[in-house]
Amino acid sequence: MPAPKTKRTLAALAALAAVSTLAACGDDDGDSSGSDASSSPSASESTSAGATASSEAAGSCEYVEEGGAAKEVDLPPSVPTVSGKVPVTIETTAGTIGATLDAAATPCTVNSFVSLAEQGFYDETPCPRIVTEGIKVLQCGDPTGTGSGGPGYRFADELTGSETYAAGSLAMANAGPDTNGSQFFVVYGESDLAPNYTLFGQVDPAGLKLIEKVAADGHDNSHPAGGGTPNTPVDITKVTVG
Repeated sequence: MPAPKTKRTLAALAALAAVSTLAACGDDDGDSSGSDASSSPSASESTSAGATASSEAAGSCEYVEEGGAAKEVDLPPSVPTVSGKVPVTIETTAGTIGATLDAAATPCTVNSFVSLAEQGFYDETPCPRIVTEGIKVLQCGDPTGTGSGGPGYRFADELTGSETYAAGSLAMANAGPDTNGSQFFVVYGESDLAPNYTLFGQVDPAGLKLIEKVAADGHDNSHPAGGGTPNTPVDITKVTVG
């Protein structure tokens, strides 16, 4: 489901109420947790493909400061520093999750993720919510663990409108169109989400199995829109690019 440090609401996810939105929050404002478990992450409304296309056409990205940052970081460079397929390793207390980011399809999103990773933004942060009914996702990227923390900036969606979120998909949580920040989610099972969340990478099979195992251990049902804190803690200790 997230400008300067926005704390958006995973609310977006929550939008799906029934399916409540995954709220995945991408933004940083609210609770990025994704609202509901069954809903699409952010319940976005319209795809901001237009805004995204203009920024990509210019060969640069716009990161708008907004709100307060959960951890102080510099804005990502306006010109992406990586291209093509970008491997990353996410070390967690539950095990290692490998992933490949697609900078060709989503240059500004990957540029932001890489910048935050290299500045240590994701280090020692929890993945506070897992949803096991409806949408099946693990949400991470908020140092506060509340679903409302972010990097203090937001940026536009990079959507085609035809996104599908198969198991292993790595996507941005948000609180509505163009509210991406630091929060992201991994899809680990069948999830019928609307194409409102920027799909910027894929988790490897071993990482997917790890998340499936965490999901099988359940959660504490603490999130009002569905899901909750994993019974098996998943705290990111380090994200390495390359």
